[in-house]
Amino acid sequence: MTSYDAIVLGAGAAGLMCAAVAGQRGKRVLLLDHADQVGKKILISGGGRCNFTNIHTIADRYISANPHFAKSALARYTPADFIALVERYGIAYHEKTLGQLFCDGSAKQVVAMLLDECAKGGVDVRCGEVIGQIEHCDATFRGTFGNFRFTAPSLVIATGGPSIPKMGATGFAYDLARQFGLKVVEPRPALVPLTLGGDDVLFRDLSGVATPVEARAGKAVFREAALFTHKGLSGPAVLQVSSYWRHGDPVTIDFLPDTPPGWLIDAKRARPRATLASALALPERLAQTLVDRLALPGELGAHTDRKLADAEARLKRWTFQPNGTEGFAKAEVTVGGISTANLSSQTMMAKSVPGLYAVGEAVDVTGWLGGYNFQWAWASGHAAGQAL
Repeated sequence: MTSYDAIVLGAGAAGLMCAAVAGQRGKRVLLLDHADQVGKKILISGGGRCNFTNIHTIADRYISANPHFAKSALARYTPADFIALVERYGIAYHEKTLGQLFCDGSAKQVVAMLLDECAKGGVDVRCGEVIGQIEHCDATFRGTFGNFRFTAPSLVIATGGPSIPKMGATGFAYDLARQFGLKVVEPRPALVPLTLGGDDVLFRDLSGVATPVEARAGKAVFREAALFTHKGLSGPAVLQVSSYWRHGDPVTIDFLPDTPPGWLIDAKRARPRATLASALALPERLAQTLVDRLALPGELGAHTDRKLADAEARLKRWTFQPNGTEGFAKAEVTVGGISTANLSSQTMMAKSVPGLYAVGEAVDVTGWLGGYNFQWAWASGHAAGQAL
């Protein structure tokens, strides 16, 4: 039985940050992961270039049963703090769009940086074994990792959520949380493609077609690209609203968000012999599909102003009725998780179990697409690392 000051379960973004911070504070830290290498999700993120933060990070860009919970950690470890770390390691980066920062080179640089930070703190990093039963007795956590036995007064749950199971993701964090009496907000796939059926199924024939739109689910509205797939809808705008979408709810798409009211009637006046398909500033296949659904063939001049006004209104709020999502297999993250009501927003420690912490995606805090979830991982991991 080997003794440590803290055990961190999960060597993803939040776990690596937490272990590095605690180690560099002089704590003896053991970092464990059942995968054969650390940071697997980091390595595949951003197409292999890691969208490591977003410069526009604020708490209202996160989904949680308690929308205020993330404020403390995010305020104490900001995008500027992580950027400073990246720059100290000489990692070149760029802003792609909407405040999203990516490595110029490879996500491997970020993983190497975090491992180096762990090494500076003397963190004992172990991978590729099964994390066995964790027990808590006499203010001490005990467990096994393969044949290795360990003990520590502090334990950090940093094993993430069930999104992308092919990377080894599981609901282990939730099982462990429940073991210690913590509540779990029902997890569901987020930042995930939506599937279409029924009357919408014909849009699957547009697989590969993308266009800038404004997508809405409930009160959530995002203006980015939408992509039609062989199963339904994807693209940044749709992935964003998927985090807010619930089964049975519609998703509405504004296909022409920049057009002024009355533009279609004005187009008829200016070019009465033009077709509606040619008047739509959209990819040809999409334009023709929309025209077919609107039942407005032929020239604009052949249709009444009322019909054109109705068509314009539908194009501004085209309603899709998704029949589901592509599930955790294609979800980038998870909405829900270990309830924030159980945790201190300052330290990420469980209020009812001294020495037990939860960080990152395992917690009921989920960010928008575009680096926000990594920033939560860094911030929550840093908060726990400082508290251990």
